Amino acid sequence: MPRPGTSSFPASRPFAALVDALPTKIRASLRSVGDSSVTITGITDDSRAVRPGFCFVAYPGVASDGRRYIQSAINNGAVAVLLEADGLESDIDTARQGFTAPIRATVSNGREMFAWLCASWHGFPSKSFKVIGITGTDGKTTTGTILFNILRAAGHKVGLISTVNAVIDQQVIDTGLHTTTPDADELQELLARMREARVTYCVLEVTSHGLAHHRVDGTNFDVAVITNITHDHINLHGSREAYREAKARLFKLVGPTGTAILNADDDYSYSYLASIQVGETITYARQRHGASTRTNFITTNQIQSTASGMVLHVQASNHNLQVQTQLIGAFNVSNILAAVGAAYALKVSDSAIVVGIAATRGVPGRMEPVDAGQAFRAFVDFAHTPNALESCLSTLGALKGDGQLTVVFGCAGERDLQKRPLMAEIAARLSDNAIFTVEDPRREDPENIFAEMLAGVPANRANHVMVVPDRFAALQAACSRARPGDIVVACGKGHEQSMCFGTREVPWDDRIQLRQAIMASAARTEAV
Repeated sequence: MPRPGTSSFPASRPFAALVDALPTKIRASLRSVGDSSVTITGITDDSRAVRPGFCFVAYPGVASDGRRYIQSAINNGAVAVLLEADGLESDIDTARQGFTAPIRATVSNGREMFAWLCASWHGFPSKSFKVIGITGTDGKTTTGTILFNILRAAGHKVGLISTVNAVIDQQVIDTGLHTTTPDADELQELLARMREARVTYCVLEVTSHGLAHHRVDGTNFDVAVITNITHDHINLHGSREAYREAKARLFKLVGPTGTAILNADDDYSYSYLASIQVGETITYARQRHGASTRTNFITTNQIQSTASGMVLHVQASNHNLQVQTQLIGAFNVSNILAAVGAAYALKVSDSAIVVGIAATRGVPGRMEPVDAGQAFRAFVDFAHTPNALESCLSTLGALKGDGQLTVVFGCAGERDLQKRPLMAEIAARLSDNAIFTVEDPRREDPENIFAEMLAGVPANRANHVMVVPDRFAALQAACSRARPGDIVVACGKGHEQSMCFGTREVPWDDRIQLRQAIMASAARTEAV
């Protein structure tokens, strides 16, 4: 949450000043009573975080309804209460008469108002530099990291907010467990710190959750990038169409003055997003097709695999360049082209693009090799969607030669039930051995998850699949089977530092655990 009183952050602001700085449409949705000259010392949507002088924004959340805790917030010192009223007169009466805070107001959308007020609290920091938003089902973090390195190579001070962490110029900031797009208060604080550090560009990974929950509202986007839209988060959005519409919000936020970077290889997103009015559109694809008639089209006419990665020959309007990368796989070709498109939108030189791509030595937990001196190759990858898993296994399958590919993965509890059999089928089809195990089961019985996964395994591949509930034991089983020339990959957790059982986060890092499994398997082999 915003930290009043710390360096460069306002210690207090009149409530009226915060509201007056909002766009007319947002301001008009607020119906308040009370003394608007009251001084605010902070803004939060968590009643437990309220301190004397705070503004508390109450709205229905995913796990609980913040409107139930209004009195608790007032008891903790809230002087302003904003209540999502849903248009109900009873809610309006409650806000006006039921509580004793000096300011009582109703809003039509609590999440939206909270985000705008947080941006106003910090003086709309994103207006001080260019913001590039990157969304999509897969590839957001890698694309953002590549672009971050390109902008650095061009000599800029750059900020980055991704699933892995936040970076402000040279400072790396841990953003917590299972982080997606930060909540609005945390996001605006990070942007304010970037303004203080005088960054000139911010690369911001924007999830469908962040867009649907208005976390990035109040942020000024200059460029919007899409990687792809495949199967994910149906549990949150209700349908694939609603999921796509959530992603599309980023391009609507960019609006008629910004630039859209679209993936012509992704049929599901391309035409839909191309219909949104923006100032300029740059299109990229791994190969030429119908969209290549566009003026701003980026592709690669040649891909060479090397022992250390790939060499790409990139073609674009008035640009032809050769780039070397340590990244592998067709999906990373797309990620590179997306980053190049954003770089061109920002007028970055070809030389900086080449240097920045070469400087990207990989992203934590994204096809990250694990070497403990073993005779086989081992990787950790964040692949947790059907498309990402298929891309990962297809890439590694092409590298295994005469060896065998073993994948260890699971499906998260209380998340997107539809993808479980889909991912199981992909794993059974594209690997020689698939080991199903736990992956953040939360409050769901792992046996139910395994049953739904097993339902997707084709009968002729059933003998190539086994279930080992304990994730470390599953990694050990994979490593014990591996022979020289084989590949073992642990998918789903990537860079994450914990695993959720029930409501408890247990320390866990696939990279550490896979290394230990390799060493344990080697020790057992030597003992035999």
